[in-house]
Amino acid sequence: MAEDDLRVTRSVRIPRAEIEQRFAPSGGPGGQHANKTASRVEWRWDIEASSALGPGQRARVLERLGPVLRVVADDERSQARNRALAEERFIARVQSALHVDPPRRATRPSRGAKERRLQGKKARSETKANRRKPGVDG
Repeated sequence: MAEDDLRVTRSVRIPRAEIEQRFAPSGGPGGQHANKTASRVEWRWDIEASSALGPGQRARVLERLGPVLRVVADDERSQARNRALAEERFIARVQSALHVDPPRRATRPSRGAKERRLQGKKARSETKANRRKPGVDG
């Protein structure tokens, strides 16, 4: 593992050379500081061309994120803080795209659960029956 790799999960490390960083002036208020400082950070990662993912992982990430992942951070005045935010967001997006839900195992309701369900239905039926006007035969 190279020191300049970005660790996403235990098995996935993305070389920082594959991530393109761009800096631009941040929009919005801030006066001269916002006009002169390139504090907005944009990360772009070409998923299709990446060597960091196996074929199954690449297919899953492409399906969920598309061919290029783009993350932007311009929340803070500091470029360093925006870089850290961009890295956190990038890692979170890739982790969520790589996540595989465990398969659901079908289960049957227990006897007690069935009985409670039927008792509830019976109680509700009696409540509604008590609201009716008494009939001719009752």
